[in-house]
Amino acid sequence: MSLVTVMKVSLNFFERQIFNQIGLQVNPGDRIGLVGRNGSGKTTLLRIIKGEIALETGKVRIAKKSRIGYLPQDIHEAVSGTLLQSLIESIPGRADLENRLKEVEHTLKADPDKQNQTKSGEKIAAIHQDLNRLDLEFPRHEAEKILIGLGFETADFIRPVASLSGGWKMRAALATLLYQKPDLLLLDEPTNHLDIPSVRWLVEFLQNFKGAMILVSHDREFLNKQVNRIVSFETEGMRSYKGNYDFYLKAREEEVRSIEARAKNQEQKIRDAKRFIERFRSKATKARQAQSKLKLVEKMELIETFKKEKTIHFSFPEVVRSGKEVVFIEGVSKRFGKNILYDDLNLRALRGERIAIIGPNGCGKTTLLKVVAGEIEADRGRISFGHKVSVSYFAQHHSDLLNPRKTVVEEVYQVVPNASIGFVRNVCGAFLFSGSDVDKTIGVLSGGERARVSLAKLLVNPGNFMLMDEPTNHLDIESSETLIEALKGYTGTLLFVSHNQSFVNRLATKIWDIRGQGIVEYQGRLDEYYERLLKTDSTSGQKEGDISNAREPGSLMVRREDGNHPNKKKGDRKREKREKAEKRQLIYETLKPIQDRLEDLEEKISDLETRQGEVEKILADPDIFGDKERSVPLLTEYKDIREELDKLLFKWEKDQDRLESAKMKLEG
Repeated sequence: MSLVTVMKVSLNFFERQIFNQIGLQVNPGDRIGLVGRNGSGKTTLLRIIKGEIALETGKVRIAKKSRIGYLPQDIHEAVSGTLLQSLIESIPGRADLENRLKEVEHTLKADPDKQNQTKSGEKIAAIHQDLNRLDLEFPRHEAEKILIGLGFETADFIRPVASLSGGWKMRAALATLLYQKPDLLLLDEPTNHLDIPSVRWLVEFLQNFKGAMILVSHDREFLNKQVNRIVSFETEGMRSYKGNYDFYLKAREEEVRSIEARAKNQEQKIRDAKRFIERFRSKATKARQAQSKLKLVEKMELIETFKKEKTIHFSFPEVVRSGKEVVFIEGVSKRFGKNILYDDLNLRALRGERIAIIGPNGCGKTTLLKVVAGEIEADRGRISFGHKVSVSYFAQHHSDLLNPRKTVVEEVYQVVPNASIGFVRNVCGAFLFSGSDVDKTIGVLSGGERARVSLAKLLVNPGNFMLMDEPTNHLDIESSETLIEALKGYTGTLLFVSHNQSFVNRLATKIWDIRGQGIVEYQGRLDEYYERLLKTDSTSGQKEGDISNAREPGSLMVRREDGNHPNKKKGDRKREKREKAEKRQLIYETLKPIQDRLEDLEEKISDLETRQGEVEKILADPDIFGDKERSVPLLTEYKDIREELDKLLFKWEKDQDRLESAKMKLEG
């Protein structure tokens, strides 16, 4: 049975048609990626399914008892309470049960009738059973695990949600949805407010998610790993393709090529038939045949080729060649209040490198870009540039740097006042501003359109050292792909921040990872870096978060040579024997404390579970609720046991992970 069925839905915004008689069926297990240009209706379709937009024609049928969770691109609803508690209170059905429990408990206290008290007691026992079932289905430690995965720290659990910044509120909203385990997840650009570590965690979490999902994302790699079906908004309407995004691109290309070939073949047949008709229609012997061909042509249903949709297209011009060393970051330190972002950074970028700055939100990625760009000053140290270096800076909030009163063409023209207006209009056209669009003021443009204006300004006058902060924000997946290809051909040096894994993986030749008030530098791709990081942790015994201020390229790579060489000297063999003994001792000393803690936790968990079973048996007797002196303390104890069990299970899970990780590191 389908979870959601969209039937013959049409929708117009003012005079613009968004949907015309579209249909969609979402089944359990479907993982659908919505793709199409900005403004094609991806977000609108999600909101229609969620019931936020009234339909002009058509209807949406939702399966009974199906739960739908929706993450919009921006949230405006105020959430009360602390972070962890807001997740616990969001458990489906919990609030209703707790309200019913309060009502029945009030009735129990107010009604002296013994028979009524027994009935109330039975209701209370049933409600507690339901609450217990919910606690088993939605354990507290699962909520904590999700919050930590999305970048929160345990100290944040008691923070009021209202005190969080916009980006962290979005993470809290995402955590709530993931914890609720809906039957259908609607995710609109879920990675927008995440950092690379959180995105990597989310990739794995969603791959294990059992429900159905409809996803909008401009991150090609993220999309490819999550979906088994693509629904695309094409010029001819909404289309569906099995497979991930890469498969869709190939299938669409083959489909277009096939239809164009068939249309071309048909055109040739029509031309041949018309020539035959013109040549022989006046000849008596061929007249009937000519007439037959004429009827055939008239009845022929013309094959329509797909109208090609306009996409942004550009490449960066050749830039002035800089010196080999482009920028020097020497002894740079920066803090905000008591928060030290980095201390005594010493780095350099070389000509032609494409460097990605990564790290958790709040670690100082944007700040470092701003320090290099000269937008803000470092507390200590200095930034210096090499020979013939010219800097271009694409800010994260680039739209704030645009003049809302200027037109598109005026905003771009001010960067190159000596260029012809025709040249500027052509550049604007490459970014889909053609005709009267170039005369629109910046203030009326959408976020995606403003991003295109900022890119156009960068294109007409690029420096040979480009700094970019989240350049794919507000771009659709096609525009992001175009930008990636353009930057691959850029001949200057690139230093950038992006949460888009596909963007980082396909562009970066070097990684700067901000950690522990320093930076780990790695020569290579993002995926390779994380693989090396795991290997380094296993060989060095370092915890992932402990690396700081390793500045040399390749400093993460700890070389380990095999010890069984036939030409080893006796001293080497003795040393190897000693090293193996030391390693065994290290394994014992490292694993023993964790194993002891696990045994202690398992004993406590076993004792609590035994007592929980005893209390449940007592509470299963409805007569107990007639005796308040016995029932109230038992209910309190039962609640305390469940909370303590959740805490112990969470600790056990973390120690179990530590044990497995330590084994891999020490024995690997």
